[in-house]
Amino acid sequence: MNITKDIVYIGVNDHDVDLFEGQYVVPNGMSYNSYVIIDEKIAVLDTVDAHFTHEWLDNLQNALDGRRPDYLIVQHMEPDHSANIANFAAAYPEARIVANQKTFAMIENFFENLNIESRKVVVKNGETLSLGSHELTFVFAPMVHWPEVMVTYDSKDKVLFSADGFGKFGALDVEEDWACEARRYYIGIVGKYGAQVQNLLKSASALDIEIICPLHGPVLKENLGYYLNLYNIWSSYAVESEGVMIAYTSVYGNTKRAVAMLAEKLKEKGCPKVVVTDLARCDMAEAVEDAFRYGKLVLATTTYNADIFPFMREFIDHLTERNYQNRTVGLIENGSWAPLAAKIMKEKLADSKNITWLNACVKIKSAVKAENIEQIETMADELCRDYIARSPELANKNDMSALFKIGYGLYVVTSNDGRKDNGLIVNTVSQVTNTPNRVAVTINKENYSHHIIKQTGKMNLNCLSTDAPFAVFETFGFHSGRTVDKFAGCTPLRSDNGLVFLPKYINAFMSLEVEQYVDLGTHGMFICSVTEARVISDRESMTYAYYFANVKPKPEQTGKKGFVCKICGYVYEGDELPEDFICPLCKHGAVDFEPIG
Repeated sequence: MNITKDIVYIGVNDHDVDLFEGQYVVPNGMSYNSYVIIDEKIAVLDTVDAHFTHEWLDNLQNALDGRRPDYLIVQHMEPDHSANIANFAAAYPEARIVANQKTFAMIENFFENLNIESRKVVVKNGETLSLGSHELTFVFAPMVHWPEVMVTYDSKDKVLFSADGFGKFGALDVEEDWACEARRYYIGIVGKYGAQVQNLLKSASALDIEIICPLHGPVLKENLGYYLNLYNIWSSYAVESEGVMIAYTSVYGNTKRAVAMLAEKLKEKGCPKVVVTDLARCDMAEAVEDAFRYGKLVLATTTYNADIFPFMREFIDHLTERNYQNRTVGLIENGSWAPLAAKIMKEKLADSKNITWLNACVKIKSAVKAENIEQIETMADELCRDYIARSPELANKNDMSALFKIGYGLYVVTSNDGRKDNGLIVNTVSQVTNTPNRVAVTINKENYSHHIIKQTGKMNLNCLSTDAPFAVFETFGFHSGRTVDKFAGCTPLRSDNGLVFLPKYINAFMSLEVEQYVDLGTHGMFICSVTEARVISDRESMTYAYYFANVKPKPEQTGKKGFVCKICGYVYEGDELPEDFICPLCKHGAVDFEPIG
């Protein structure tokens, strides 16, 4: 199979394997991918599993069409990719082996009597290898998911050979959804190493990539943004899908009954997706996948031998091993004489970052009783509060407690110029009267949003919460809506005035109608009445102090002399900063700059 004119696929399909890596069920088998680049010189990228030696060597021989390979590039030393290094070396004794120093150390571990000392090509991070018209660049990707891993970029055909990155379960001769099995593969195998994957994505973003060739799963050619976005979500531990997963164990059916009641209540209250998993009977890898996919998790189990039921303990261990974080979690416990399950489950997740615990907890003593039904109702209300608030039919649109979310914080003001939606970060918002409710919003005149709102007389004020990542500030604070569509690729949620409100990262929003405009020179103040107000969650509001301490990346030490913007990190080079200087990114003045170093 030709990937491009010069790149040939020589991998194999494995339908005999039942457990990948000894633990992951693979009903549709696995693919072990290998590639050949045909140029003035020929490079083979990785080998395959030991069970397919002759099939792989036949594939390689057919692709070579009588020629001999010059290089074997070893990107990853797991045996499903490296098992045939010695067989390759014996079949092609003149070929050289290209790898990094850590890889060669592992080759010695796996192949005790393999003598390739004279054939080694040891590469460093960022080094290149020319095959003629194809120039290959090696990018190290340590702990994605072994320490020796590197990926290879071909600048001629704009191909990224991504090692285990962007891989999935399943053989290539089986049609199935990519995301489902890629997600299970990623969370199970690579999920612990989110920070390292983020570093790889950052390196990849600097490359012009048109094709991704992984070591498992299909070659990716179309809609690469879709795959890159999913990898960014998974590796940043962000929420991929709105919904609630309920993971439970039940001995005599009483805990199961409570779970069924909760699931039904969630559906009644508009929860977009409810996933119920019996941990004793499920594929544990799929259960772990769903816990990372959805934003909310309910754990329901019994006290068992002064601990929790074994399948629940195993499940939580899988989550914490993979750095489970940034989720809302609720607890249902059952115990006949000394219930401890809720306490133990909470302790097991104590080191997980950014876990929001539900106030409601369901405490069953043996069987579900009237008080438990009330607790389940309360838990369902709490879990669905933000879903209800986003619903055009179910939301309380006159919840003026939204005004209490206003502080000296950070907000996204959304508007529409008649062609597209727009958004802007602002920090000067205050309530000026309460009979009627009026809010003042001050916006720099240089911002496109100021122009839109003066023309349309309306805006939405989104109160950012502390879970908002830096990407929100990059999107809405560092680009002009005149030239950038800040909602491209998003499915918008709209308030009654037709304007967008953010689907996440806010605890409230208000729709505002301009009553009065005050010219403040460089800025304009819009004094507005509140036409709609919804509270989305109880998360803390994003303040300036929290943004600086926890969200905004620390400026890198560039070695340059000058001043750095405390808001967005823009660097002004020079001995003195003009008093009237305006940051070209975030539009803040010289007062928000500080000397470098």
